[in-house]
Amino acid sequence: MKISIGNDHAGTDYKLAIVGLLKSMGHNVINHGTDSSDSVDYPDFVHPVASDVASGGADFGIIICGSGNGAAMTANKHQEIRAALCWTKELVYLAREHNDANVLSLPARFIAIPQAIDMVTTFLSTSFEGGRHARRVEKIPCR
Repeated sequence: MKISIGNDHAGTDYKLAIVGLLKSMGHNVINHGTDSSDSVDYPDFVHPVASDVASGGADFGIIICGSGNGAAMTANKHQEIRAALCWTKELVYLAREHNDANVLSLPARFIAIPQAIDMVTTFLSTSFEGGRHARRVEKIPCR
């Protein structure tokens, strides 16, 4: 699988740990994130991830900022993106199973790195259930 990842300064350590996990699982990673703790603007790193997923250049995206809110709001401006801000693996599971989330937004200042790793693993291993949920997901984009 090809995974696109982006982060601001709050998510650098998280991104490095997640990239290590993804590579150990055999995934290809497109890194759009900063590798520094110097302050940056999260949209500059999130829009490329959303574009990768929206265009089919990546199967999924992972975005990380301090609260996860700004990153999710930015990604969700892209018509084909369903970015889910999650802070537990149960929310991740439901975001994939019921909402067919294609981007996971992580709040670096509110979760620990081991928790983020668990959440990424859940995100990538959970399938969309379809059925009644597919009808709802089709209604999400503004057309």
